[in-house]
Amino acid sequence: MNSSYTVFGLSTGIIKPHDPFADRIIAAATTACGGFKDGDILILAETAVATAEGNIVQLDTVTPSPHAKELAARYHMDPRTVEVVLRESDSVVGGIPGFLLCMKHGTLLPNAGVDASNAPPGCIVPLPADPNKSAIRIRNEIEQQCGIKIGVLVIDSRTHAMRLGCSGVAIGSTGITSVIDDRGRSDLFGRKLEVTKRAVADNIASAAELVMGEADECTPAVIVRGLGMPIGDQVGVDTIDADECLFMGVFRKSRQK
Repeated sequence: MNSSYTVFGLSTGIIKPHDPFADRIIAAATTACGGFKDGDILILAETAVATAEGNIVQLDTVTPSPHAKELAARYHMDPRTVEVVLRESDSVVGGIPGFLLCMKHGTLLPNAGVDASNAPPGCIVPLPADPNKSAIRIRNEIEQQCGIKIGVLVIDSRTHAMRLGCSGVAIGSTGITSVIDDRGRSDLFGRKLEVTKRAVADNIASAAELVMGEADECTPAVIVRGLGMPIGDQVGVDTIDADECLFMGVFRKSRQK
């Protein structure tokens, strides 16, 4: 990868359900950087993608189950939000006031990715139903209209163990390798790397988050240009099983004692 690259924020205005999202992205790219070029990587905020796909839940249409009410009382949450979180989760492993810690599609995340930020009043927005399919669809639309080859990431912002604040995490990907294996390379003193793998997609997501922001910036998309990553047919973000995860492994062992 090149050590020099440029990040362009794409201001689209407020995205509404069933908006022509790809068209809005193309128009914003034309304004921000003269349009797409071969090798660009497009990063998309998951809330904007889900909203454009119509994946919004009106809270007044949700009837919480007894289990949702129980968890809501325990963790000081709206029972309707808890009900939606339960529907979106594979399992709930714990929580703190305001948040449930959930497993979803092999990933540990708060509230199963359900978010009220940048959602219309009285609504919450779950993650896109299939972030990889969303990335592929948007990539195909843009490539066909613009005659170029790009990579696309759908990203979310997440907290990390024992750290304050959020950073970017890729949840859907197409066109680029999400993790680069550096095992076998040498460090500065000639020692062979034994475990190092670079989370490239997540690092790109974090760079994009600096431009996107988390509030009213209205910049749900970013183009990263000049990384020099090969564009191919790769799909998906590499994950590991919970038993292989340092944090989850320790957490599970402590609960079993």
